[in-house]
Amino acid sequence: MSLPLQIMWGSFYLGVCFAVELALLVWCSLTIQAFAHHWHRYSHTIRIAAPIAFTLFCIVLAHTIQVWIWAGAWMIGDVMPDWNSALYFSLVTYTSLGYGDIVLGPGLRIFGAFASVAGLLAFGLSTAYMVALMTRLFEGKLPR
Repeated sequence: MSLPLQIMWGSFYLGVCFAVELALLVWCSLTIQAFAHHWHRYSHTIRIAAPIAFTLFCIVLAHTIQVWIWAGAWMIGDVMPDWNSALYFSLVTYTSLGYGDIVLGPGLRIFGAFASVAGLLAFGLSTAYMVALMTRLFEGKLPR
């Protein structure tokens, strides 16, 4: 794949991943706001633990979907021999772990790097979201 195509397709998949991340974090926020008034009946522990647990669920779901998106890209492009290899490569690339036991040829390296960028930015956004949530929880600023 030529460099311009790698950049174009990498940007496309990166954008899809951002849309997934944003959609799930917005849904998470709206759900927490909708249920916050129900949690006041429970102990302080539940009022703090429930939003954190739900947020972790949303974050893990968002990252899992994004890894599957990249695995799909490898399968659509006939780059990986099977879904197991595609998921494995997507996961180690998305997390920037990069064992190096599966490597891409020169015609896909830039495209592959976009998967790593998607993971780095998504983990950063997820972390910032979790810190903001925890700050609001411990300051008692969630709706009741």
